[in-house]
Amino acid sequence: MSIATFYLIEPDSDVDSKQGFQEYVCYLIRHFTRQGARVYLNTKDQQHAQQWDDCLFQLNNSDFIAHHLSGEGPTNGTQVEIGNGTTQLHRTRNIVINLAEDDTNFAGIVSQVVDFVPCNEKAKHVARERYKIYRQAGYQMQTISIAKLNK
Repeated sequence: MSIATFYLIEPDSDVDSKQGFQEYVCYLIRHFTRQGARVYLNTKDQQHAQQWDDCLFQLNNSDFIAHHLSGEGPTNGTQVEIGNGTTQLHRTRNIVINLAEDDTNFAGIVSQVVDFVPCNEKAKHVARERYKIYRQAGYQMQTISIAKLNK
């Protein structure tokens, strides 16, 4: 069964800031890769992908996550690939963490999708549209409030 999980970002939570959000996404990436998952980090565009590449490179040595930008890296890739909507998703990826606002070209391809519902109303509306797309693609839907989770 394919699952799409939407993490609800609560107002005034630690995750409701750029740094807090980055830390939480890194936490999720570490969580999934430690379970052996091959993660695709879907970003808004090439510049956003480069920002996440830099973010992952700046982690402490003990927290380092092997990763590469799409089109770079070893032949079979690392556990984490960073790309955007212009990238062809490899079927070896079983989890997508979606950081893009309107790109869901991977829906129906991977067994698990992680997405986020930000606090502001415009972003919530866009997230609802992605929710509909995942549901139509046959994903079992679940939502989790980040404010209730401990890293």
